[in-house]
Amino acid sequence: MTADYVIIGSGSAGSAMAYRLGEAGKKVVVIEQGGSDRGPFIQMPAALSYPMNMGIYDWGFQSEPEPHLGGRRLATPRGKVVGGSSSINGMVYVRGHAKDYDTWEAMGAQGWSYSDVLPYFKRMENWHGAEDTASGDTSFRGNSGPLHITRGPRKNPLFNAFINAGKQAGYPVTEDYNGQAQEGFGAMEATIYKGQRWSAANAYLKPALKKGNVTLVKGFARKVVIENGRAVGVEIERGGKIEVIRAAAEVIVAASSINSPKILMLSGIGDAAALRAHGIEVVADRPGVGANLQDHLEIYMQYQAAKPITLYKYWNLWGKALVGAQWLFTGKGLGASNQFESCAFIRTKAGVEYPDIEYHFLPIAVRYDGKAAAGGHGFQVHVGPMRSKSRGAVTLRSANPKDAPKILFNYMSDPSDWEDFRACIRLTREIFEQPAMKGHVKAEIQPGMNLQSDAELDAFLKEHVESAYHPCGTCRMGRADDPMAVVDAECRVIGVEGLRVADSSIFPQVTNGNLNGPSIMTGEKAADHILGRRLPKSNLQPVINPNWQTQQR
Repeated sequence: MTADYVIIGSGSAGSAMAYRLGEAGKKVVVIEQGGSDRGPFIQMPAALSYPMNMGIYDWGFQSEPEPHLGGRRLATPRGKVVGGSSSINGMVYVRGHAKDYDTWEAMGAQGWSYSDVLPYFKRMENWHGAEDTASGDTSFRGNSGPLHITRGPRKNPLFNAFINAGKQAGYPVTEDYNGQAQEGFGAMEATIYKGQRWSAANAYLKPALKKGNVTLVKGFARKVVIENGRAVGVEIERGGKIEVIRAAAEVIVAASSINSPKILMLSGIGDAAALRAHGIEVVADRPGVGANLQDHLEIYMQYQAAKPITLYKYWNLWGKALVGAQWLFTGKGLGASNQFESCAFIRTKAGVEYPDIEYHFLPIAVRYDGKAAAGGHGFQVHVGPMRSKSRGAVTLRSANPKDAPKILFNYMSDPSDWEDFRACIRLTREIFEQPAMKGHVKAEIQPGMNLQSDAELDAFLKEHVESAYHPCGTCRMGRADDPMAVVDAECRVIGVEGLRVADSSIFPQVTNGNLNGPSIMTGEKAADHILGRRLPKSNLQPVINPNWQTQQR
């Protein structure tokens, strides 16, 4: 089999690239190891805790024992299904802050500033939030793209109580954190449309497959085939046989920040000494492959509710059956929301230019693995710092493609992480003391008000921080003369012809918030680089708190 372009991975970036390349008349093959995304566990938004805990949909990765977390191994879910991680994620849509992309450019990703990426965010969006904004300013948003972006109805009074508490604590209310002003409290956005998960598969891949230029091949990508310094195809295993799908133009790796560096290393691209130690022939000595691993950590600050208005009443077999049945027959009700309907982005302290804390509010006290907190009715916020300085790495366990790679995030290795997390806890407690929320709080479940000192909070953090599942950075984009860069600003692998990487692995630094939106934008923009075209820059400017140097809010 031969195509113009062969893409490894049908996830957020891979699906977007397939759509745009196919739209331009190119023949594209997309390789995906995982199976179908059909079924209520994936398509029903409220069922989000299920697919990321099911081996049929998830690669099942875990970190190595994390030295700064007492040797805990943290789950690292990555989608093994059509749509990739966009089919198992929490469906939260965050572009990231404008300053994130200006930082990328300053780090060597020329042409990836906010003014460069904003047109791609607008091109991909079909935004349904205009009716929820008072100003009517839609200049920062797109309304005709494949990716539907909606807001929940916020019928539960706790959603608006959280926003009002933020306002009472002195923070701004932002009518659109994905628009001009991220900082503040407001409605959270989601990739949900007509009550259904709007994954990259639903938005991009399935329409592309229908048009005929794009073909989906189910198989396990073993490595990129490189001849005379040029990528010419992908070696895959399917049906018990190994075969090569050849690319007449280019191979594009979009297999996630975990699998993309693994595939490059198995193909002979990586740290030369490490590759030789596994008996792999070196094609390009790029020590940055697998390095620069970043993620967001978070804690769940949980509260007992003073009133029985939370989702806990549905947290039983009968309640879940009712919610599921309503969704199956009508596409509406509680099943049609991910229940993350309000949020906030704030700064840890004065002197921080733009938000470095993100909040997801949830009207039930429950973990991502579906385990409810003790104590009946409750609610929680997921809160964590956005720009950790800690860095880890993805490395090969062996030269066997079937072996999972070693993943060591080195979480909490930088002292500032502990300082920032303590700020998260203390600022959250202050917010929940405001009149709008105080009447809803019966008691703090965790951390628990008995934990107050730095040492007590640090002990809690060591045991309870969890990944927000935003790994990135392992094939970092940068200047061609940067020895730790893996791809250049055109997403081309440095030192190999005809090969690109385009997914969250190329991020020089993790963005502010959830990564699905930036990953799709990466696929959109990479497709234009491949096709030799570019959208004009935007001249729109974000709002930054003018007093950020002297005020925390």
